Amino acid sequence: MKLLKGLALSLLSFLLFLSLSTFGIVLTLNYTILNPDFIVSELNQLDISSMVKDLFSSQIPQDEPYVAEAIDNTLADLEPWIRDQMQDTIYSGYDYLLRKSQHLALEISLEPLRDSLKDNLREAILQSPPPELEGESPTVIELYISQIHQYVEEMIPPRFELNENSLDPEVLSQLMEVKEAIGYVQLAYRILITLILLLILGIILMQRQVKGASRELGIIFTTYGAFEYVGIIIAKHLIGTQLPQFGMPSAFQDWLPQLLKDILLPLEIFSLVLLVVGIALIIVSFLYKPRQPAETEAL
Repeated sequence: MKLLKGLALSLLSFLLFLSLSTFGIVLTLNYTILNPDFIVSELNQLDISSMVKDLFSSQIPQDEPYVAEAIDNTLADLEPWIRDQMQDTIYSGYDYLLRKSQHLALEISLEPLRDSLKDNLREAILQSPPPELEGESPTVIELYISQIHQYVEEMIPPRFELNENSLDPEVLSQLMEVKEAIGYVQLAYRILITLILLLILGIILMQRQVKGASRELGIIFTTYGAFEYVGIIIAKHLIGTQLPQFGMPSAFQDWLPQLLKDILLPLEIFSLVLLVVGIALIIVSFLYKPRQPAETEAL
């Protein structure tokens, strides 16, 4: 019987350790990657102006100084608007992926961007005309500006629309797979909580003693918490030393390492809590003294 009890306890302990390890990953996903509030919060720390400027630099020739100046002024004027549109896009996309909305429907008017860029281009050209416009009449300059405005209108559509009909079937199929995977993660989160509680209860019932149950659970919690916490410290060190070596746009240089550290934060807290609880349970197992039966005390 003792052998069977020992094997059963070993099995429950192993399953509990495995469940805690899996739960830590699922917990991290739920609080970070699958949480739109987290994504919005992290993007608010990103230098949106630099990121969008890099995007514009690949779309608009910037040989003329007035082009770069106009883009800088446009981004400065529209940064709050850009952040609002990005936030709305994230929440709409997550509503679809998290099955809060049955259909993907996103529409953003790009008229503010077009108008602001055209106005700033016009102002920059009038203040610092390119060499080919030196000495030209106002009519010629206005014609040049109208051509630039036409190019902007051709480059930037009046609105951006994203829905299931506008997506390529292959992309839509991938989105459906992502939705299904997210559903499994959310289901696993609930199942693992129940499983962990049942395994803890099973160990307590198998031990039938405060001292034995506390020590068994304390060892499991401490082992998992210590290994996970040390692993996170090593991962954070590698993030800080290795990522800067990769060629990344300047807007991501400081933001991406911090993002990865923030993603690890829920797992770090979870492992640290289990480590502290585990140590406390081990201490309890050594300090706890069971009450003596009344007959023994009388003697």
